[in-house]
Amino acid sequence: MDTFFRLFSAAICLMSVSSTALAADDDAQAASVKRGAYIATASDCSACHTAPGGKPFAGGLGIVSPVGTIYSTNITPSATAGIGQYTEEQFARAVRAGVRADGANLYPAMPYTSYNVLTDADIHDLYAYFQHGVTPVDTAPTRTALPFPMNIRLSMMAWNLLFLGSGHSEADATQSAEWNRGKYLVDGAAHCSTCHTPRGFLMQELSSHYLGGAQVGQWYAPNITSDANSGIGSWSKDELARYLATGSLPGKAQAAGSMGEAVEHSFSQLTPDDISAISTYIKTVAPLHDASDEQSRFGYGKLFSQLASLRGANPIRSDTDEQANGAVLFYGNCASCHQASGQGSKDTYYPSLFHNSVTGAANHSNLIATILNGVNRTTPKGQAFMPGFGGKANDINALNDAQVATLANYVIENYGRAGTPVSPADVAQVRAGGPASSLLLLARIGIAVAVIVGLAILLLLVVWRQRQARVV
Repeated sequence: MDTFFRLFSAAICLMSVSSTALAADDDAQAASVKRGAYIATASDCSACHTAPGGKPFAGGLGIVSPVGTIYSTNITPSATAGIGQYTEEQFARAVRAGVRADGANLYPAMPYTSYNVLTDADIHDLYAYFQHGVTPVDTAPTRTALPFPMNIRLSMMAWNLLFLGSGHSEADATQSAEWNRGKYLVDGAAHCSTCHTPRGFLMQELSSHYLGGAQVGQWYAPNITSDANSGIGSWSKDELARYLATGSLPGKAQAAGSMGEAVEHSFSQLTPDDISAISTYIKTVAPLHDASDEQSRFGYGKLFSQLASLRGANPIRSDTDEQANGAVLFYGNCASCHQASGQGSKDTYYPSLFHNSVTGAANHSNLIATILNGVNRTTPKGQAFMPGFGGKANDINALNDAQVATLANYVIENYGRAGTPVSPADVAQVRAGGPASSLLLLARIGIAVAVIVGLAILLLLVVWRQRQARVV
């Protein structure tokens, strides 16, 4: 009997220890999933891997690139359509090296060149989140089908050899822990340089122009270096932190386009400490100056109104004067929100058109894109909304390219950086998705030249062998 009770007691103890261990494992996994969810937010994964109206992380968003449209993949834990069968090692290789589980290369529309610096611990937590914290979706998105030769994914192996970094970045012992955290987030998860650093002929980031501004489709990601005029050096750290957290900095800037999405889905969800760290680091980035920038982007413009001239016994005629045409378009489409003198609403919900980085920029892509597309994003204070005027289904008006150019020029001349006009061709380019790249054409020419050279060499070899045969 004593033996029975001893064995029974031992079994109870073992079960208790086992249950405690399992509970500890569950707690550890839950903590890892929670950390991974935060890293996914900091990395803005949902912005690309969730299509409008689609399920989270199910992919299918068409990303317009200079070489064609790239569709984001399903990264839910679906075993058939997503990454449910990825091992952690395969997941890490995809995120940091741009190589799928089947060995195929990803295109750098996936910012793996930035994610390459993520630590093993962050990769582990990210993997735990996507395997255990995301609902699987068993629907495969549209497959990417780039034109030849960009459809040859093997070519990315050579690109990676040239431009993929070495991996983990070492902390700078001369800087504070906050600065190092900021650099890690900026260069890694937040992948700021993906948009804000211009690219070279082969679509590689130009490190010599780090965060110096670049065209990204319809939008222009501006210079965010510490230069006072060309960059954001005149912003205080607190102002930068406020902008990142809310997307709005009255009297200076407001976020739209891709940056608006980044604020909505990523930056606004980060901890105040991480926002502070990012701001601390960005404020120290080496300045890049453009000699044409005589003052900061937000320093241009002033109150201006022609409303009185449009009314009364002798109103200005819009059929003979470009300024009058612009005034008619402005007061018919913009003034009800941005006010008759362009000062915006008192609560700053509708921003001022002067002292605004969009109207004061040398590159007018963002002004044109805002007129065409409008703004529609969720903020901590509610919805930020401006209707589009490009003629889409839900737009308030359908202005043609010439009308958009006239309206943009009116705003620029009276509220922004005067003397830098917009043409209808500029509007057409933005409406079409942004500047086209010659890379695809040049790649095809290069392949054609290589084929011709190869055939010529083959022909010479045949002729040489025939001559050798005659000699023998």
